[in-house]
Amino acid sequence: MDKSTDTNASIWQSGEIVQNWVAEAQANERKRATQRQFMAVLLPFGAEDAFTFLDLGAGTGAASRVILDMYPRSTAILADFSAEMMRAGEQELEPFAGRYRYVEFDMTTGQWPPAIPAELDAIVTSMSVHHLTDERKQGLFAEIFGRLVPGGWYLNYDPVSAPDPAVEAAWERVNDHDDPETAAKRLHRTSEQQARWENHVRYIIPLDRQLEYLRLAGFGGIDVYWKRLENVIYGGYRPA
Repeated sequence: MDKSTDTNASIWQSGEIVQNWVAEAQANERKRATQRQFMAVLLPFGAEDAFTFLDLGAGTGAASRVILDMYPRSTAILADFSAEMMRAGEQELEPFAGRYRYVEFDMTTGQWPPAIPAELDAIVTSMSVHHLTDERKQGLFAEIFGRLVPGGWYLNYDPVSAPDPAVEAAWERVNDHDDPETAAKRLHRTSEQQARWENHVRYIIPLDRQLEYLRLAGFGGIDVYWKRLENVIYGGYRPA
């Protein structure tokens, strides 16, 4: 795909594509359940602490649902730019009515809406930052840092690219072993699935570059808290 033609907006504003994505996501989320729980536990709060967190690129709220369930006094702000995705999320988040709200925000712009507070206790992203260009990733991390209270944490669960072809081949081999249908799916994608795949991988970059963006933004406590092949959970906090 030509990187000069970014199809991200048209893909995620399509009702049909979002419906198909939601159906596939139910299966994917079963595989991600352990990582969702782990990211929630990484947040530095007790079970009875009251805090507000922001879920950027929230989609249907998969990350928020786990955090809201684990911390009964937490409040979530979910930011997404797809009206179709937010409509689907309202159904998924029904058990948490009154403890969350959606805000429309296009992360590619850096123009934060007034509805997002200037000070937040924590910010999370999951399966969304990889859609951004390098320049925008770096800008977003700086903006996230600026919105956190001192001691506030940022965590990201996302795929990264392999540092060399041999590593990439190893990742693909293991993924195909764990899910025998993966190779067949890869070879027999529909035009819609191929467009989504190309959109998915176009801006994925190596892990070390993303950690450097966190350092440049001013974060402390930077670490890769979990990693399996291409999927990682990394983050840091805003020093006091």
